[in-house]
Formats: sequence, structure tokens, C-alpha cells
Amino acid sequence: MEQIYSSPATHCKLISTRKEAVNFLLNYSKSLEIHKVQGMTIENNLN
Repeated sequence: MEQIYSSPATHCKLISTRKEAVNFLLNYSKSLEIHKVQGMTIENNLN
């Protein structure tokens, strides 16, 4: 692993995000529930 990550990444570009986008993703992840029932996965978004 050291050989892979030892050189600095020159092709990476940092991006900035808006506070609204971060809040949207956090709120979505808080409202999302995933249930496993009899081998099936059910995703439920609590709006």
C-alpha cells in the first residue's frame, strides 16, 4: 500500500460544495431506512 500512495497526487482537483447540498445529503441519509426481510432488501425514505 505504501508504494501506491507514497507519491503526491498531482492530477486531483479539490472542489467546493454548497452548504445546501451537504445538508440535503445528510437529511436524506437520516431519513433513509433499509430493512432486510426474507432475503429481500426494502429501502424506505421517510419524508
